[in-house]
Amino acid sequence: MDPLETIAAPTASRPMLGLTVLVVEDSLYASEALRLLCLRSGARIRRADCLRSAHRHLQVYRPSVAVVDLGLPDGSGAELIGELTRGAARLGVVAAMSGDPGTEAAAREAGAQIFFEKPMTSLAAFQQAILAQLPEEYRRSGPRALPAEPIEPDPVAYKDDMAHAAELLQEATDRQTLFYLGQFLQGVARCAGDEELQAAADHLSSRLAEDQPIRSDLGQLAGLLQARVGQRMAI
Repeated sequence: MDPLETIAAPTASRPMLGLTVLVVEDSLYASEALRLLCLRSGARIRRADCLRSAHRHLQVYRPSVAVVDLGLPDGSGAELIGELTRGAARLGVVAAMSGDPGTEAAAREAGAQIFFEKPMTSLAAFQQAILAQLPEEYRRSGPRALPAEPIEPDPVAYKDDMAHAAELLQEATDRQTLFYLGQFLQGVARCAGDEELQAAADHLSSRLAEDQPIRSDLGQLAGLLQARVGQRMAI
């Protein structure tokens, strides 16, 4: 059954009422922002933190919309976007998300109709992007006021991401894991506006890409993560 066939009638304040959004995102902080965006738009949300989890969700139900982060722990989100925009598994609306604007071309090539650059905090921009991709018969006709307030995720989710990153750093035994860690921290720090951590993550990723020594980078990163995990509020 097409999930759009059973959606409830949207309202001016909840224009996505009746839609189900699958969020494939490894960051709790970024997921919390998307949860608030969906909640205030009237949409239901399901979350997967990796490709494997997303495939398990898709075996059980078919969402109306998917928002897929491009950097996931077990592969590229572009792979999943390709699956969801082609063949029998095709969804009506598939959006890509990344903290790196340079990945938009790859997301579009994979089939994404929408590209969200982190941080995504504008409720109006989120709603307009999703609604523009829905069939006309499912959109609410007539003018409506666009919400102006930004989304502010719970800082506790950021602290949880920092604790997760600190564990990954301690357990990392190969450069591939460290490359993922750098990518993860780049996106999370950008979402939270943590410029110091983002700069350290950017530098680590650059050094890894150039196959340069990274011992000092890892030491700096460990100190930054421990400082944030130890704080009652992350930012």
